[in-house]
Amino acid sequence: MYRFGIDLGGTKIEGIALDKDGKEVFRKRIPTEQQKGYEAILDNIKRVYDALCAETGNGEHTFGIGTPGAISPRSGLLRNSNTVCMNGQPLKSDLEDLLKRPIAIQNDANCFAMAEAIFGAGKGRQMVFGVIMGTGCGGGLVIDGRVHTGHMAIAGEWGHMSIDPNGPLCYCGQQGCVETYISGAGMEKRYAERYGEKVKLRDVEDAYYRNEPRAVEFMTWFFEKFGRCMANLINVLDPDVVVLGGGVSKFNDIYTKGVEQVRQVVFCDYLDTAIVQHQIGDSAGVLGAAMIGV
Repeated sequence: MYRFGIDLGGTKIEGIALDKDGKEVFRKRIPTEQQKGYEAILDNIKRVYDALCAETGNGEHTFGIGTPGAISPRSGLLRNSNTVCMNGQPLKSDLEDLLKRPIAIQNDANCFAMAEAIFGAGKGRQMVFGVIMGTGCGGGLVIDGRVHTGHMAIAGEWGHMSIDPNGPLCYCGQQGCVETYISGAGMEKRYAERYGEKVKLRDVEDAYYRNEPRAVEFMTWFFEKFGRCMANLINVLDPDVVVLGGGVSKFNDIYTKGVEQVRQVVFCDYLDTAIVQHQIGDSAGVLGAAMIGV
């Protein structure tokens, strides 16, 4: 039996077919074309799905989709997607009607966590927490090879834990969320507030490694915030491994100075939780989608 997965992003829709051993047999990518609206996105998903079917001779398969946002267990509607034309839409039921088959749909961070748990840095571990530190902060939890979504389908949303109720306003309406401090966009905003200058995070990183005082000061602040955020997560879940993804995860000193800050504040006399960089890369979303399929 094949495993089909589709990663539904804001700019592209990527599909993959895996064989029974988890080996890739076909991949297809097309633009999302969200400017054309919800119905056009459904049609584009069908185009990719039909191509996967054709390339595998219409063989028996499971099918999963990863998307920003999540399906509400109460209403069945998609919520919190950055492809805003999809919010409030019955994505799962519409696609099942269109494709004439059942579909599993998970948040893209859950798919990232699943891919890393099965194929990547969390392979062989019982509890894997996947963290995306990109424009925002997302997270997904995999236990014994299965995504844990939670009663309200918000498990893993560590980016919206508030670490300071008087902190910066988050788009979610709360203040001081993790995302406002340690996401890429959050860090750039905090830098501008501190120093009155808009600077790309990559430039801050370069200045840090040149030992420029302002960048060193700012990144020291970041490591402290990262340590507090990560320790809170570990205190609650005590996972075997935390796998970091997204652009911020490429900052090498997270795995030394950042982890040292976690060690200082975690509720334990030692830190044995592995905090590691992802291994799968850009394919994590579509691979994870394939592995959550029904």
